[in-house]
Amino acid sequence: MQDMGLWTLLEGFLFLVNALAILNEERFLAPKGWNFSEVSGGGTKSLKGQFMGLIYATQYLRLPLMALNIIAIIVKVVS
Repeated sequence: MQDMGLWTLLEGFLFLVNALAILNEERFLAPKGWNFSEVSGGGTKSLKGQFMGLIYATQYLRLPLMALNIIAIIVKVVS
């Protein structure tokens, strides 16, 4: 059995960020009441508002996220 190291933890974090980056607001978030327009009027201090900010941050950082995914794939192929 393989020990969980730093690389495994970073891969798990990368999977989580990928999952947040692909969430679609119109089809998935808005029907559940999780759209940014509801929390942008000063409700960003709440846990829901902060989580929505995290989702939008990951969606805006898709280009660096693609680069991190490519690096992770290359490391997996080489090792």
